[in-house]
Amino acid sequence: MAKEQGQITFDFSDEGELQKEFLSGQPIDPPTKAKVTRGRKKLNGPESEEPIEVPEDDLLFQKAYWSIGEVAEMFKIPISQVRYWENEFDVLEPKKNKKGNRYFRPVDVKNLQLIYDLVRRRKFTLEGAKEYLKKNKRAKQNHEMIASLQKIKTFLLELKANL
Repeated sequence: MAKEQGQITFDFSDEGELQKEFLSGQPIDPPTKAKVTRGRKKLNGPESEEPIEVPEDDLLFQKAYWSIGEVAEMFKIPISQVRYWENEFDVLEPKKNKKGNRYFRPVDVKNLQLIYDLVRRRKFTLEGAKEYLKKNKRAKQNHEMIASLQKIKTFLLELKANL
């Protein structure tokens, strides 16, 4: 009366055969490795970077103060990096309330935009950016001129694409 049951065998060799599920015997797709996104971002070029979203001067100067969270969101960087740049660069002087919260004036946001441009887009080191800001008194004017020319370029490219 005893039924003979087949013995379960295991094959641990990896000879290119597809792995099979234990109970059903169905083939299992090989696991795919997830792309690791840890570590520093690649420095391939400006096309790989996300564009920053600093409002136009009219909107920027409508508010007297911007919180550190709003500023970090504009530049798409962590709040800790904004705090670090504040300690490293003398041109950034946010106001602090009694609680210690930092509030950036529109002038500070513009200076942060210049620092971001030097460090991220033009790949200056922090020491190099500090030295550049100290030596070039017209650095802010040059940056504003470059930004306005970039806006004109994007407008003309959009106009060309719509033709």
